[in-house]
Amino acid sequence: MQAALAAMTAHTILASHPTLSLVSPFSSPTTSTISTSLNSSTSSFNGLSFKLSSQIQSLSVSSSVAPKPLTIVAASKKAVAVLKGTSNVEGVVTLTQEDDGPTTVNVRITGLTPGKHGFHLHEFGDTTNGCISTGPHFNPSSMTHGAPEDEIRHAGDLGNIVANTDGVAEATIIDNQIPLSGANSVVGRALVVHELEDDLGKGGHELSLTTGNAGGRLACGVVGLTPL
Repeated sequence: MQAALAAMTAHTILASHPTLSLVSPFSSPTTSTISTSLNSSTSSFNGLSFKLSSQIQSLSVSSSVAPKPLTIVAASKKAVAVLKGTSNVEGVVTLTQEDDGPTTVNVRITGLTPGKHGFHLHEFGDTTNGCISTGPHFNPSSMTHGAPEDEIRHAGDLGNIVANTDGVAEATIIDNQIPLSGANSVVGRALVVHELEDDLGKGGHELSLTTGNAGGRLACGVVGLTPL
């Protein structure tokens, strides 16, 4: 009787749902399987078959799409150098850069003799032997010395600053060759103020094309990043 009732129930379910199929309740449990096939877009569970919805398939496909890489936007950067030497010359220089734009250099140095003084970025931030150990002008493109506006120049050629009658030099320099990040970053290098005027490579002296014949190094300071 129970077998007959089960058969009638299965017949009724199949008649009302032609896409469904049931196995006998007396089948061995070991023959029951759980399988999913995306190729046929059907699934079976204990003999019950049904079609996967298009939403589920779409979800499966979209979840396998690789995420887009994260884009990092450059931010404002700021650095500072505190210049000191063996004399009474000293000062503070701040450098700021917006994104990948030019770097703005704000200079204030005291204790100078009135007039022009060469002002350069040197290659090394090494002051173990005073300003002498900061090395030559920063020159990644292997150019000769020149003026800041010249096409042929050292990246560290920042021209002259001018001290007033009180020995104070204040200047704002905007330059494209002294970035605060990247391969040619000036962070960790040194700014140097010199004894004499820089002839900008045009003085005809034997040192004009290397140092601008700007004389001794009065004070120097290493460029380091600082909070905005």
